[in-house]
Amino acid sequence: MAALRAYAGPEADDARLRDLVGDLSLRSDRFRTLWARHEVRPRRGRLSRLSHPQVGDLELYSEKLTADGTGGLTLVVFHAGPGSRSAELLDILGSLAAPRTAAAREPAEEP
Repeated sequence: MAALRAYAGPEADDARLRDLVGDLSLRSDRFRTLWARHEVRPRRGRLSRLSHPQVGDLELYSEKLTADGTGGLTLVVFHAGPGSRSAELLDILGSLAAPRTAAAREPAEEP
C-alpha cells in the first residue's frame, strides 16, 4: 500500500484511484487496514539480470526517477552493487567504450 500511495503521489485525488481504493476496501479487510495507515514508501529498485555481448551476465539494480512538469517522463538508472562482479564488469565495459587517447595509442619514449 505504501508503494501504491507513493506511485499515486500527485494523482491521489484521481477518480479512478478513489474508485479502486473504494472497491478494494469493500472487498478486503486487510487492504482497508493497510490503506488506513497512510504510509508512503517509494518502491525500491528491482534487480534485473542482463546479458551483454562483450562482458557477459550482469546483475543490475534499477531506480526510477521522475520529475514534475515532464508529463510523466521517467528516467531509469541501472547500477551494480558496490564491489560486486557486476560492478567489475561495468568498469570493463566502460573501458571498452572509452575513447583512446593519443598517449595510450603511442608507445612511451625511453629516456
